[in-house]
Amino acid sequence: MTKTTFALIGTGVVGERIINQILAHPNCEIVSVYDENKTRLKEISTKYQITASETLDELFKLQPNWVYIGTPPVSHAPLAEQIAAHGLNILSEKPLAHDSQDGIRMVKAASEAKVHTAMHFPLMYSPIVHSLKKAVTTDSLGDIVRIELQTYFPHWPRKWQQNPWIASREQGGFIREIFPHYLQVLYHLFGDFTISTHETNYPKNEELCETGVTALAKTESGIPIVLNSLSGIGQEELLEFKVFGTKKVMTIRNWSELWESEADQKATQYIPKSKQESLLDACHSLINGKESLIVSFEEGLKVQKWIDQLLK
Repeated sequence: MTKTTFALIGTGVVGERIINQILAHPNCEIVSVYDENKTRLKEISTKYQITASETLDELFKLQPNWVYIGTPPVSHAPLAEQIAAHGLNILSEKPLAHDSQDGIRMVKAASEAKVHTAMHFPLMYSPIVHSLKKAVTTDSLGDIVRIELQTYFPHWPRKWQQNPWIASREQGGFIREIFPHYLQVLYHLFGDFTISTHETNYPKNEELCETGVTALAKTESGIPIVLNSLSGIGQEELLEFKVFGTKKVMTIRNWSELWESEADQKATQYIPKSKQESLLDACHSLINGKESLIVSFEEGLKVQKWIDQLLK
């Protein structure tokens, strides 16, 4: 079977993770990478022995099946418009865009060019999310009475994620960086929801991103949702997405752990046994006309609108 080809724009920390995933995939390959930072581009090209493009036009001429956007959010919309104009499918990093207006531009460009779109939401392909979805849809949790997302950061930016924009109010912050993953899972499991009230806290320095947010929301079926996050606090980093049921409570903790508990019992870690389709599997399947789990730009735009609301 012909391999699915990728070109990458942006070779930061997450972009390098994508590079490693593609290189390890039997049905995918990289045809080129591009980065405005020429020193970083040369470093990545040499390290992984992959072709570097000096310009975007040079990259587009290679006609890859997918072009990955791994750049800061403000650049997503203009890049997506360029990629769509060349008739190429687009895989975008989250959040979809700088704001929902830019997100609408991206959806429009891809729709008019009739190209496939996908979002990089790795949690969606995780066995723990698959297991949580099964528990929700089979009613093994009982009646679901609340959903909570709690994220706490002693440092923001996190120590491994230092770059010029991740702490900025214009493009950075944990609402843009962390919340999209979990809001997408929330939408995937429970459908649309409405944020009724929220309070977002910012430092006096207007250049810096938020330090806290608390929000109340509700699913269309009436399940209450609580969103709560803080940075710069005296504890270890902790992320928990909790689904409270009358029979069981299940918690996604720190991205990769799934815990379950019952009344009067300590929580135990649930270890999924099945392996799920990966994002690259899904991109490969879509190109070959097969059904696959893809988060489209249209879904990414839904998440973007919730992000915009929380940032106000």
